[in-house]
Amino acid sequence: MRTLTKEHLIEAVCNNGGHSKRTSSALVESLLEIIKSTLASGEDVLISGFGKFCVKGKGERRGRNPATGNDLILGARRVVIFRSSSVLKEKLNQKK
Repeated sequence: MRTLTKEHLIEAVCNNGGHSKRTSSALVESLLEIIKSTLASGEDVLISGFGKFCVKGKGERRGRNPATGNDLILGARRVVIFRSSSVLKEKLNQKK
C-alpha cells in the first residue's frame, strides 16, 4: 500500500486533465492554499461526495513527559478533523 503524496496528485492532474506539469502543480498548490487558509480562519471545508474538514478547539489538559515522567499542562489548541461523506464510506466498504 502506498501513500498518496502531493507529487502523486500533481502527476494525476497532469495525466488526467491534460495539463502541463507546471500548470498541474500550480492548480494543486492553489487548491491546498485555499483549504489551508479557510481552515486557519476557523471555517470548515466541505467537499461534496468526499467529506468535511472541521476545525475543533481542544481545551487545556494534563499530560506527562514520557522521558522524565513529570506532569505538565498542555495548552489549548485547535485541530482539524475529517468526517467522510456517506458516498466515500460506501465506496470504502464495497466488496471487491
